[in-house]
Amino acid sequence: MTVVPRSNNIPNLSAFLIGDGPAGFLLSWVAGFVDTSAFIILFGIFTAHVTGNIALAGSSFVSEDAETTMTRLLMLPTFVLTVALTSLLAKYARSKQWSVFGVLLTAEAIALSIFLVVGTQLSPALLLDVQEEYILPIGISGVVSMAIQNALMKESKGVFKSYIPTTVMTGNTTQLTIDLVQYLSAKLATASEATKLEAAEALERMSRFIPVIVGFALGGLAAAFFVLVSESWWSLIFPLFVVSSLATAAYIEHDRKSSIV
Repeated sequence: MTVVPRSNNIPNLSAFLIGDGPAGFLLSWVAGFVDTSAFIILFGIFTAHVTGNIALAGSSFVSEDAETTMTRLLMLPTFVLTVALTSLLAKYARSKQWSVFGVLLTAEAIALSIFLVVGTQLSPALLLDVQEEYILPIGISGVVSMAIQNALMKESKGVFKSYIPTTVMTGNTTQLTIDLVQYLSAKLATASEATKLEAAEALERMSRFIPVIVGFALGGLAAAFFVLVSESWWSLIFPLFVVSSLATAAYIEHDRKSSIV
């Protein structure tokens, strides 16, 4: 077997970007940025997960706001359908031996581009003027982009060591807390091979969950700053750039591995 030598630093950079830690951090940053942006601009629409929209739909229903209730409820079938189509796309890419990670990231980049265009065209000043009739199409386009990312984390086998959600932090925070307790308990217990192994396993898991949680928080803070400063949708260009860069890195690394004879 002959290995094609690396002639430059691009493969090294691409391998780093799509590594478990950096990719998890960057994708969670994207989710935090997009979800926070949409929540601020769309007056309470969650794009990264459906739980919040169901809760808000219930609140709107109690308030007898039929239009708002329907808007939020329609996010659920949009999310489900997008995940299903993304899964089919991943299956097709896998059958063609394409970079599944790259293909799904490309799909997310396209969806984010549509989200950006729809938002800027339909309601460039939505922060200043509530326009319920525009919230539905803009919100749906945002949900599509984040539904792709939700499915991407499940379908990109081999990229991440294990499944860690990058769009919803409740489960991640729960697991981090459990691992922290496990780590401290093992460290405070009588030293043995079992406690050392338990501490090492907990520490390894924490090393993967912490970047994701921090990334989401930083993405949310960045979105709050840029959205409130610009009062427009153009700040979405930042997560679009991140996802596009990751897609490029995924293709480069896939081609590099394919060149190994």
